[in-house]
Amino acid sequence: MARYICCLTLLLSGAASFAAPAVSFDWPQWQGPDRDAVQKETGLLKTWPRQGPPLAWKIGELGGGYSAPSIAAGRIFGMSRRDGKDVVWALSEKDGKPLWSTPLEAAPAQGMPQGEEGPAGTPTVDGDRLYVICSGGEIGCLSVADGKVVWHKSMATDFGGAVPTWNYRESPLVDGDKVICTPGASDAMMVALDKLTGKTIWKTQMAGSGSAAGSGSRPGPGGGTFRESGASYSSAIAFDFAGQRQYAQMTSKALIGVAAADGKLLWQYAKPANSSGINCTTPIYHDGMVFATSAYAAGAGVVKLIKTPAGGINVSEVWFSRKMQNHHGGVILLDGSLYGANGGNEGGAALCMDFKTGDILWNQRNDATAAKGSMAFADGRIYYRGEDGAMLLIDPSPRQYIERGRFQEPDRSEAPNWTHPVIANGKLYLRDQNVLLCYDIKAK
Repeated sequence: MARYICCLTLLLSGAASFAAPAVSFDWPQWQGPDRDAVQKETGLLKTWPRQGPPLAWKIGELGGGYSAPSIAAGRIFGMSRRDGKDVVWALSEKDGKPLWSTPLEAAPAQGMPQGEEGPAGTPTVDGDRLYVICSGGEIGCLSVADGKVVWHKSMATDFGGAVPTWNYRESPLVDGDKVICTPGASDAMMVALDKLTGKTIWKTQMAGSGSAAGSGSRPGPGGGTFRESGASYSSAIAFDFAGQRQYAQMTSKALIGVAAADGKLLWQYAKPANSSGINCTTPIYHDGMVFATSAYAAGAGVVKLIKTPAGGINVSEVWFSRKMQNHHGGVILLDGSLYGANGGNEGGAALCMDFKTGDILWNQRNDATAAKGSMAFADGRIYYRGEDGAMLLIDPSPRQYIERGRFQEPDRSEAPNWTHPVIANGKLYLRDQNVLLCYDIKAK
């Protein structure tokens, strides 16, 4: 009898082990699971061979654009420009095989030519639905399974938003039952939509706040046109402070904080926003403080949030520095240090600075090893993608720049490498316009 019980116990424990689902490390939205460019996966390569990690597969004919992929439940999602329309597509995570594609909005003309190859927003996966923002401001909810459109709205037509100079490039935020996006209108700077129906939940009023949306246009260099808009090119984040849910976003005029419950403007901080309204970098929240940065002679700053006796929110500047002017490659906070690239159209390089003080800890500007680029983090390493085509593996030390590997991306297009790297389930994904490269970075 005892032997029978022992055998049965072993059988059941083995069955339980066999039935346990495998842990997945998806990248379901812009900047990953927590919208901070950090992947929690471990067991990845700590160094790379001279030629780089092995290429698992490569797929072309995606269409133009800078949209970084999102990855969830065995599928890869992205956006491209095909035949004059913004298109959403899905691929198999296993081998890159196309699964479906859905054309949405006709692509509007840009005010300036840089980046006109296609859309730049990353789709957001939420269960069996996918949310996207097109270049002209169409917000689409699609079925993950087959790409069928469930509902759609227009940030321009439905909310009065003015399409920015380089078109809309926001990646939608899904938070609870809401989809959050930024039309940029004075009476709808940000909006929350019901994620199931598209119905408007609230709109953020900016009239009289000093950050209302502009309108009109003015001549730009080379025959281009600067279009005035309250929206910029950043994507919002969600966080909790003093018992209240908030969204932080960079508009064309300022970093703002908005109440998740009703869309009320809580606070704003203008210094990190440049005078041209070209604010691209996603804000960072940590320990009651918010960091924001932009290029074009602006800089970076941290504000501390302070709850008032009346229940409102004030902000107090902790520090501001012009030594970090992040263009659109993003910044990552790791163990109290900020890692990112400083520099705009003139070029730039990677640097590291202290989050609490703004002090520069190291700077690669005088050493051409890490030119301006974008980044993601996983398993103790920064994956740094230079605009020049170099892919670097960096040890995030606040004391000095330490490189653990690099390779040159093959068969590059003529466009700059502005698409951020993505890390999911042991793979590194690099989008270069029409092509998606998938590298195996799992340690063997």
